[in-house]
Amino acid sequence: MNLQLGAMHAASFKEDPKHLLFVLARYQFVARMLRGYDRVLEIGCGDGTGACLVVQNVGELVGIDREPQSDYLGEFVQHDILQDGLIRGGHFDAAFMLDVLEHIEVEDEHVALANACDNLKRDSVMIVGMPSLESQTHASELSRRYHVNCKTESGLRETMRQHFRHVFCFAMQDATLHVGFPAMAHYRLALCTSKRTSTFAR
Repeated sequence: MNLQLGAMHAASFKEDPKHLLFVLARYQFVARMLRGYDRVLEIGCGDGTGACLVVQNVGELVGIDREPQSDYLGEFVQHDILQDGLIRGGHFDAAFMLDVLEHIEVEDEHVALANACDNLKRDSVMIVGMPSLESQTHASELSRRYHVNCKTESGLRETMRQHFRHVFCFAMQDATLHVGFPAMAHYRLALCTSKRTSTFAR
């Protein structure tokens, strides 16, 4: 099989190779946490480069994105999580979204998360990853322009607890996972379990 980096991550690797290392470390965390799950959904899959790590550990991986993709490894469905609820096939055992929530306005975040949850089984797991609010002091002007919803650890936990009963927060510094002082974190990960009941609960 002749696999290549997707277009988005190929450009990132050319511009700043270490950034790709950081991104893949986040996907490795997801792959480890979701190992053995049957049907898994990636929300905002981009070009699918990181999915190569996850697809080896789960039964089936489906990626969604609002832009049509050609590089995705596995099944792809064009879908806007802000506009549409149920995804074809639905009933996922787990889901994850990395580097997505920070691009969604605060007033819209619960629509996106509720739509995501509507596709999950009641006893499912969801992982959300995003740059920390504290890291934006050192981010480029372009990043700050598009990162409209970065959060502190308590902010991410509070947001996710409106949709899940249990939320476990982790942090990353470059490619290193830790549970150290929250304000020093560059990147945040929330592992969420026990979906709260909704009108679409399965």
